[in-house]
Formats: sequence, structure tokens, C-alpha cells
Amino acid sequence: MPLALRELQAAFADQVAGRDRADLVEEVVGDSMTAEARLRIHRHHVAHSLGSALAATFPTVHALVGEAFFRAMAQRFVGQTLPEQPVLAEYGADFPAFVAGYEPAASLPYLADIARLDWALNVAFHSPAGRRLATSDLAGIAAEKLPSLSLALPEGATLIGSRYPLDRIWNASQPGATADKVDLGDGRADLLVLRRSDDAAFVILAAGEAAFVAALIDGLCLEAAAERASHVDPSLDLSAMFARLLSLEAFAAMQQDEVGGA
Repeated sequence: MPLALRELQAAFADQVAGRDRADLVEEVVGDSMTAEARLRIHRHHVAHSLGSALAATFPTVHALVGEAFFRAMAQRFVGQTLPEQPVLAEYGADFPAFVAGYEPAASLPYLADIARLDWALNVAFHSPAGRRLATSDLAGIAAEKLPSLSLALPEGATLIGSRYPLDRIWNASQPGATADKVDLGDGRADLLVLRRSDDAAFVILAAGEAAFVAALIDGLCLEAAAERASHVDPSLDLSAMFARLLSLEAFAAMQQDEVGGA
């Protein structure tokens, strides 16, 4: 009995992901080329195309492990996770978690965090470049109301914390970088990934700054976020920290109703 359309689509998805479907073979007409051969071509094309898309989205991971290793890893991932959206730039959200559990990469414990950084840069790059909060935006707000303000990060921004020096690993993996070795024991890194006018980039945050930003992400007001930051770093200059984050355009501009209600 012929497969219904939904069954046919599911069988084809299984086939291109590497799960052979004998019932699908029976649905494909062969001539000079057998049905099995036709389906192998589709499988190879999908695996190659999606592997190339992943390599473009995760260039630092690709640079660290090399072409052969990355292709093998990508093929395994593709076999488990096919795209659900037609835009390939949106494919790969689950790749960092996959890398974390990919046994052949166990000797590279920082690789999953690098994949998170690559993905965050990809998300930021494809996000709209909305207006950012500036010092002038706060000028009309009464000083006694500032502590109760809640600020949001710009669309596409991500805070990434890692026990490894991700910034140094990332820099050492870029084309033309020097061959200096990175000491994985140099300490953790806290990075804020942001959309820029024509690109995406990350900035390195101190521990107190990262705690402050994380608190804002959690929905805390400025006063509560400052308390959390001071707990992490009692010597932190809160005014200087806030001024630096403003200069980095780390916050989304407030809506007019938010300003009016402050």
C-alpha cells in the first residue's frame, strides 16, 4: 500500500538522516539508477549541505578541530537533528549541547563553550540592531527612581560564562593569529555578546560586571543587581561599572511608557 504524504515525508526525513527505510525504497522509481542509489545521493547532499552550514555557523569550533573531525561530528549531529526552519542561519541551536556530549571531543572540554560562543555571535549578527540605552535617556528620570529601574539587554545579546579563557581561545583560532599557546588554567571568562552596526562581537566582563548583567537578565532592578554585583566583588566601583556598560551599549533603550513610569 502506498505511503500517505505525511508518512512519505517522515520516511524521507529518516532516510536522509541515515536511518534506512525499506518502505521508502519501494516508493522510489528506479531506471538507470536504482532507488537505493537515488536515495544515497539525497542523503549525501543533505549531509554535505548541512555540514557546510554548521561549519559556517561554528567557525571557531571548525578551526579548532579541523575539517575531518568537524565533518564527522556534524554528520552525527545531522543524523539526530534535522532543520525545523527553512533558514539555515537558524540551524544549530542544539549543536553546543551535542558537542558537550560528543565522546570523541572529550579531550577538548572547552569545545562546547566555544560552540556556545559561536552560536551567540551568529544569533547576535542576525538580530535587528535596535536603539541602545544612552546616558541622555536617563537624564529625565528622577535620581530616587533610578534604583528601581529594570533594564533589558538588546535583542540577540547573550551572556556567556565559562571556566575556560574563551576569549583567548577564540582569538588564537582566528585566521592569521599567532601560534601562542593558551593556558586553560588562566581562569574563567565572562563574555557579553552584542550586535554591532555591521557585525557581532563580544566584550570581556569582570566578575562583578557579569553578576550585574546576569541579575538584570533575571529581571532584577538596578539596585538589586548592584547588590548582587557587590557581593561578588566588594571593591567594585558601581558608578564606573554602569558607565562602562552604557558606553558599550550593553542595554536596550527603554520604551516610552517605561521612562514615563519611572
